[in-house]
Amino acid sequence: MTTIENIRRLDAEGRSGRQIATDLGIDRETVAKYLNQDDFSPQPPAPTRQAGAAVLAGLTHIIEQWLTDDARRPRKQRHTSKRVYDRLVAEHDYQGSYSPVQRFIKDYKTMHRARSQGFFELEWAPGHAQVDFGQAEAIVDGIREVLHLLVITFPFSNMRFAQTFRGETSECIGQGLATIFHHINTVPVELILDNATGAGRRCGTIITEARLFAAFKAHYRTTARYCSPYSGHEKGNVENAVGFIRRNFMVPEPTAVSLAGFNTDLLAYCDGLGSEDHWKKGQKIQDLFAHDIAAGLALPGIAFDPVRYESRKADKTGTIVIDGHSYLAGPDYHNRLLTVAIRHDAISILNERSQPVIGFDRAWGQPGPTVFTPDTLLAALMTKPGAWSNSPIRAQVSDPVRDWADAADSRARSEFFGRLDASAQATSWNTAVEAADRLIRLGDDPTGPGLPMLARRLCQGSEPPASNVDLSLYDRFTTTRQEQPA
Repeated sequence: MTTIENIRRLDAEGRSGRQIATDLGIDRETVAKYLNQDDFSPQPPAPTRQAGAAVLAGLTHIIEQWLTDDARRPRKQRHTSKRVYDRLVAEHDYQGSYSPVQRFIKDYKTMHRARSQGFFELEWAPGHAQVDFGQAEAIVDGIREVLHLLVITFPFSNMRFAQTFRGETSECIGQGLATIFHHINTVPVELILDNATGAGRRCGTIITEARLFAAFKAHYRTTARYCSPYSGHEKGNVENAVGFIRRNFMVPEPTAVSLAGFNTDLLAYCDGLGSEDHWKKGQKIQDLFAHDIAAGLALPGIAFDPVRYESRKADKTGTIVIDGHSYLAGPDYHNRLLTVAIRHDAISILNERSQPVIGFDRAWGQPGPTVFTPDTLLAALMTKPGAWSNSPIRAQVSDPVRDWADAADSRARSEFFGRLDASAQATSWNTAVEAADRLIRLGDDPTGPGLPMLARRLCQGSEPPASNVDLSLYDRFTTTRQEQPA
């Protein structure tokens, strides 16, 4: 600009173009250019042609026609840049690379964007909450697994809370939300959710809601609103919170002894977020969250129990199937119609009178071996001792117990399983097996009445410590009596 200013200044002083060029040591055409320019106002940058665009010469109208036709197709069956490139190569002998095609389509979509497209900032009143699931890996009890991260946020204050589960069922959503509600001592007046199988689903104006989640809402007197399909921006606050918690709390992968303990730590971490400043409002999040709590609903006197009851008929082995996983109620329940209580972490089997029969930890993921507790098979083994060799509980006992049962005859096995069953019923399976192991190692008979007695002592912690007994005193006493005169 200094050279241009000098050219214009010397021209204003009445010097000729030749003289200006000589004085400034520049070309006369340069002087003429800036003397003839009338407007020096800043101008927008001229659009630059992307390198390689020439290879699309004669093909751009074909690409534009394909993209125009896409407007009448389903959203998930439209051309991607890769698909356009593949068609150009196959149908029009395109010799260029993929990059020019990608850049052209990006520019085309930018120039043909509808006015209605785009986002705007939403205003949220206190007491409203958004709910969503995410996924993250963690190491629980030494096992690496993918956990489902249930996150609830309050957009007014930007306060966030989370719980983790092994699934995204109605029981998981109900348990997670109930835990958070009772932790913060309030209930949001409205929950905004994405389409989720465990809660509900919106298709146009029709909303189908899970029965358990509907009962959950009625219990806490709250309402729910479901976002439009493919409209995650309607709950962008919780979408961001899922990523925030995953990056800040679960990197690197956290380690926990149990999922319950992990969730307790997660709530404590979320409480600590309240001490930060709101990203826009300039106040502490916990101060803004006080307005969310004040605008919420009061908690009911009784916490909601997110449990789903279903009927199942056991097969001839007493096994029932729940969500693809097999659970063994016991051979004595074969062909009976049972009720199953399904919770986020447990499966309880009830008999025809709704009395609890047996409980299991809930299985998740791909179906695996039948879930069972060994003591449910002892009564059947007592009547069918020959099945011991192929029984699943054979691998559940210690080596001494297994070796003794392998060598025993049918009668001794039957008596042993009867004693072991009585011991397990009075104490526990592990205690009964430990008692049998001790008796066998000491050379005692495990089919006698000593097995239940020892199991009860072990359970009560009253088993006397083993010690060596000095019998030399009795030897001396016997010897002394024999040396006395007749």
